[in-house]
Amino acid sequence: MSLFFGAYSFFWVALALAVVAGIILLTRNPKWNDYVAFAVIVIGLITAWVILHPRQTILTGDAKEVQAMIGAGLPVLLEFQSPY
Repeated sequence: MSLFFGAYSFFWVALALAVVAGIILLTRNPKWNDYVAFAVIVIGLITAWVILHPRQTILTGDAKEVQAMIGAGLPVLLEFQSPY
């Protein structure tokens, strides 16, 4: 359960922010600029998710290839990333 919330913590925070923004902007007689502001917030959050969500790198599944490169004495740059 904590893995789900940890890996998708940005999603949950963005969802909460969108709900709060919706409540603030759209509860009392919203005008067109309130809808535009809400749409900008939602589009910004979606754009941030697309840019920042975890992705697999090229060598994620190629551990044997990396071990062979290290064992051959070649200089290797290893990049460690967490999924969140």
